[in-house]
Amino acid sequence: MARVLKRKKEKAEAATGKDGKKTILIADDSKMVCNFHSYILKNAGYRTVSAIDGADGLQKLLENSIDLVVTDINMPNMDGYEFVRRIRAIPEYDDLPIVIISTESEADDKQKGFDAGANVYIIKPTPPEHLVESVHLLL
Repeated sequence: MARVLKRKKEKAEAATGKDGKKTILIADDSKMVCNFHSYILKNAGYRTVSAIDGADGLQKLLENSIDLVVTDINMPNMDGYEFVRRIRAIPEYDDLPIVIISTESEADDKQKGFDAGANVYIIKPTPPEHLVESVHLLL
């Protein structure tokens, strides 16, 4: 148990950059939405990495030290549900905080997000303070 906790602590310390900022991966096929979320999170003191869909997001996740993921649902190549499921299937990311932000607002959509492994499900349009508050709580 102590070894697992030590590994998680080392992983968390490695993900935080030399500047002390946490890095958030934003996956959304809308460049405008991606830029908007990135702007909000950068102003809140985070670094961001952008991906155009879930497949690109998985690649960026493996190439960067990521502390939290923000993803849309409706994206080409790999949707957000599958993206979240694939993240959760990687043992070292089983506890990575994940926020889904989507226009899909039905109870079934939210449940699918939570079943896939998301920690938070937010409906678009997202008030900036709601996004920042959710990220702060998860990190």
